[in-house]
Amino acid sequence: MSRTSHKGSFAHSLAAYCLSEMAAKASRLVVVVAVARTMDAAAIGVAAGALAAADILKALTENGVGQRIIAARDEDLAATCRRAQSIFWLWCLGLCAIQLIAGFAVWFMTGNALYFVLIAILAGEYLFMPAGLVQCALAMRAGKMRQTAAIAGGQVVGANVATAILAFIAPGPVALVLPRLLAAPIWLIAMRRLQSWRHDATVSAASLRPFVDYGWAVLAVELVKVMRLQADKIVIGLLMGPEALGLYFMAFNAGLGLSNSFSQALSVALFPHLCAASDPLPALRRALALSVTVIAPVVVLQALAAPVYVPILFGADWAHLAAVVSILCLAAIPGVIWSASAQFLRVRNRPQREFAVTAAITIALILNTALLAPHGLVAVAWGYLCIATVGQMLAALPILRIAYPSHTSAKVV
Repeated sequence: MSRTSHKGSFAHSLAAYCLSEMAAKASRLVVVVAVARTMDAAAIGVAAGALAAADILKALTENGVGQRIIAARDEDLAATCRRAQSIFWLWCLGLCAIQLIAGFAVWFMTGNALYFVLIAILAGEYLFMPAGLVQCALAMRAGKMRQTAAIAGGQVVGANVATAILAFIAPGPVALVLPRLLAAPIWLIAMRRLQSWRHDATVSAASLRPFVDYGWAVLAVELVKVMRLQADKIVIGLLMGPEALGLYFMAFNAGLGLSNSFSQALSVALFPHLCAASDPLPALRRALALSVTVIAPVVVLQALAAPVYVPILFGADWAHLAAVVSILCLAAIPGVIWSASAQFLRVRNRPQREFAVTAAITIALILNTALLAPHGLVAVAWGYLCIATVGQMLAALPILRIAYPSHTSAKVV
């Protein structure tokens, strides 16, 4: 299980994950079209609330353990994997239990058993994850980025196709959440076939301390990051009701979907690339140049075309969301720049700085939603764009100064 050189450049890895995300978003678009034409905004809002709450908890699976496997020295790999496997099982089973308890609490507070059903269905994903997470990290370490991208994309596409079918056959909130559980075995089976691994009982598990020292900040970052993406939906649901939440959910997926997809693809592909690079600064510069060159024209085109494609895809009743979609599209560019900068911080073992930045931006975005919700979704979208742009660009500036030094010498992060 020794570290191998990259089988293909960063561009190939990024392209693979971008294609995976594009396939996922294309299938997600089919879902959005299906639910727009079969469900009312209130029903969509109920499912969106359950999905937002579940996604916030699911962010806790991103605890940095997989990245410790990717970055481990060859001589420490077997011990690292053994410790990681035990962490994955305890962690995922614990999250499943927490989500079920949360579902009972929501049922008790609202008196609506449907919320518990939705949350319990989503909790079932945790039962499949730990048996394939070590294999996933080892595959990425070995440079099998295109294969892991295809597996992840296949899982999402399968879930989205099933959602679209269920939306027509049995429209309702369950149709939006059940396919996520049904698709989990796809990922597990494919990942275990891609990368074989068995724990070595003759090797002692690595110390827990390095996982804790590195992982707490990564865990906090991922939790706050998903709060940034989901908390505004919860605030809108509380302040404006399920119908407004359903409208915002549709606009958010159509607008910020591109930004989130590309940023996620960039993060997954860039970290192993920077770990393997002899000098991460030139690698970071190339990644930034490639990413911005690809995403900027696509984002601008999507924003300009929103008034055309929104009513065509979703129906005339949703045409008023075009302005919100156009505004949210533009958040992709600063999001990609900060995503690349954040991966550089992780490679330098500085995830704590990423956490501080992400927490500050998230708090600002939640306050923006709470303050501007009474003024409508367009006002919320403009506030989101302004805060995300200013916050992420200011946070990325120190890393950009290091990556693109002036006449004075750069200070090491």
